[in-house]
Amino acid sequence: MAAALQVLRHLARAPLSPLLWGGPLARLASSMALAEQARQLFESTVSAVLPGPMLQRALSLDPDSGQLKVRDRSFQLQQNLYLVGFGKAVLGMATAAEELLGQHLVQGVISVPKGIRAAMESAGKQEMLLKPHSRVQVFEGAENNLPDRDALRAALAIRQLAEGLTADDLLLVLISGGGSALLPAPIPPVTLEEKQTLTKLLAARGATIQELNTIRKALSQLKGGGLAQAAYPAQVVSLILSDVVGDPVEVIASGPTVASIHSVQDCLHILNRYGLRAALPRSVKTVLARADSDPHGPHTCGHVLNVIIGSNALALAEAQKQAEALGYRAVVLSTAIQGDVKSVAQFYALLARVAGARLTMPGAGASVEEDEQLYELAAELQLPDLQLKEALEAVVGTRGPVCLLAGGEPTVQLQGSGKGGRNQELALRVGAELGRWPLGPIDVLFLSGGTDGQDGPTEAAGAWVRPELISQAAAQGLDVAAFLAHNDSHTFFCRFQGGAHLLHTGLTGTNVMDAHLLFLQPR
Repeated sequence: MAAALQVLRHLARAPLSPLLWGGPLARLASSMALAEQARQLFESTVSAVLPGPMLQRALSLDPDSGQLKVRDRSFQLQQNLYLVGFGKAVLGMATAAEELLGQHLVQGVISVPKGIRAAMESAGKQEMLLKPHSRVQVFEGAENNLPDRDALRAALAIRQLAEGLTADDLLLVLISGGGSALLPAPIPPVTLEEKQTLTKLLAARGATIQELNTIRKALSQLKGGGLAQAAYPAQVVSLILSDVVGDPVEVIASGPTVASIHSVQDCLHILNRYGLRAALPRSVKTVLARADSDPHGPHTCGHVLNVIIGSNALALAEAQKQAEALGYRAVVLSTAIQGDVKSVAQFYALLARVAGARLTMPGAGASVEEDEQLYELAAELQLPDLQLKEALEAVVGTRGPVCLLAGGEPTVQLQGSGKGGRNQELALRVGAELGRWPLGPIDVLFLSGGTDGQDGPTEAAGAWVRPELISQAAAQGLDVAAFLAHNDSHTFFCRFQGGAHLLHTGLTGTNVMDAHLLFLQPR
């Protein structure tokens, strides 16, 4: 084991390079080489959506005229530019924005995750840190991605800045994943604790991020267009790093610069679906009772320009390019993976079997029954952009290795009190499924990682697995089914082979949901 770890550390320092599939190099430590390439491809996925490059692509400033250009719109800067932001990537976004805008920026307030400045500093990521005499005030809060008193103070400071603006001002709003938890401003008499409890209950029962955000908006002063209304009559430009399937601007961070389109009835339908309507606090009932379909004012935000500057699709496109450079036949399956993590795991495992059979036995392939099961599973998941047929057709006739890429955000229904996150749970479930049947002369590896670098309340971004996981775990006395029954995936991976299968990146400073990488390598 010690020797294997030495080889892995050597590979970690080596540059990305294609393997000579089928030759001696491919056979030498092929398992570890495959795992290392998976890790490096995940890192390239994250690198594509780091804050600095994204801001530089989105903004251009003419230093002579003071004209700021965003897409096809131009804004005149004359000591009238203000900045607010909230999200896991916003510290780096604000740093890049201030570097670009210089003295034109009058004042800024951002709300970022607790401990992120210290984490970036210890990681040597100076490009993510504001200068000592920055005009941007930083609030840290929302520990473990949960709204708290620190985040509430930040939200109130952001509201105060926005409300003080005039028609001559321009407000630059930086938004990224995690923004909802970092911008809590409940409508009185709802308290932060009441709103947080309701959100936790919904999440524990499997509510989607869209459903969570619908409830958050209905109970918030700033979400659902509330921030845009607070800033009126100032012009507002929102630069958005999407962490939501399909990149809907009204859902990302609960749409603080997009007027809400949801009604009270939508909220009640969600609460009924998860059996929570009867248990609502009186304060929540009061707010819902007096709200109409748009509690934040006008149905349009004509003074707002919302721009998506980074997304899961952009990240996966870069990973696809890097995978092809390594000699893989790479195909993006979907950027909209969602649904229960159990079903998603079954889909990936069956996909590995069906695609693997076509790769190693082009004339035969998997059984008709397995093909039908795969398409049935895909239909149940209702993935709007799934390129399953195209991916399987691409595999046929491919002699070398294949990398199937996908992204999204599955949900986990909590049944136990273990420690984990959706990426580690998905990886563990895929590993368990892969071990259920022989896969033939092919090496398979599956990796799932959160692009923000933090999977649930853990220090890992995710994990990777191979079909041998079940047998290897059993040899260590680890019962995979028992860990899954308690949603205790992180504890499992910490104990399994000394934690070697955990994906550790540290906080990345960005967030575009999760990346799923499925590798198929003929022996």
